Amino acid sequence: MKKKHVLSLALAAALVLALAACGGNSGSSSPVSNSTPGSTSGSGSNSAEPIVVKVGVVGANNQQWDTVNELLAKDNIKVELVEFAEYKLPNNALDAGEIDLNAFQHKAYLQKETDDLGYSIAILGDTIVAPLSLYSDKITDVSELKEGDKIAIPSDPTNEGRCFKILESAGLLEVDPAAGYVPELKDITANPLKLEFVEVEASNTASLLPDVAAAFVNGAHAIDNGLKIEDAVYTEQVEPGSDNPYINIIVCRTADLDNEVYKKVLAAYQSDETAQAIRDIYQGTYIPAF
Repeated sequence: MKKKHVLSLALAAALVLALAACGGNSGSSSPVSNSTPGSTSGSGSNSAEPIVVKVGVVGANNQQWDTVNELLAKDNIKVELVEFAEYKLPNNALDAGEIDLNAFQHKAYLQKETDDLGYSIAILGDTIVAPLSLYSDKITDVSELKEGDKIAIPSDPTNEGRCFKILESAGLLEVDPAAGYVPELKDITANPLKLEFVEVEASNTASLLPDVAAAFVNGAHAIDNGLKIEDAVYTEQVEPGSDNPYINIIVCRTADLDNEVYKKVLAAYQSDETAQAIRDIYQGTYIPAF
């Protein structure tokens, strides 16, 4: 009986120690830090966890961000893409603090959004441009266009105005400077060849090539229709660092323009490695604009 009593006491003591150990582990645990990108934690316990930067995008053509993330790994930063279905959503989300950056729009679009909606967001840096090109089955140079020729153009206001500006740069039109980046038909002040414009949905301009002298075809639709940028009759001119309003950009909240983490994201995007990835992936559909 004495032996059984001693054994019972030993088992009870072991059980008390085990429960105490479990209680100690539970009480000492701490939640994972959710610090704002760019901030530093007072504890080094989460040093292995990357700083996540949420970047809003629209559409599926975002493979260049894989290269950006490879370059950011050394700084323990990771870009997480947040996909939006409509262009009107990412700026609203950024302004509201739901994402950290966005990368889907060109400068002209941002300007209109901030003018119309009063967002406190600003350009962090340039990314790419998708040149808009003029294609033809009938001519090889814009100088061959004749009086009364028809040109197919996208019907949406931004791309239509962009076409008029490109034709102006080619010396074929003059448009009212007061119209800014998106002139309309009524803003054409000189049209020496009396060119006619056939307005259709952007995805349909290529299908009109047999019926018109030339057609403007956006980059992605050009690829879909087997058109190569080197075969274009005329292509929008893009100069890195220029004031071209159709250069795409990374955008942040105005208050975050000096955020060091965001600056590192921009530097990784504007690297030689990412520029080469853009060239390799998109084959001229998108080109680096930095």
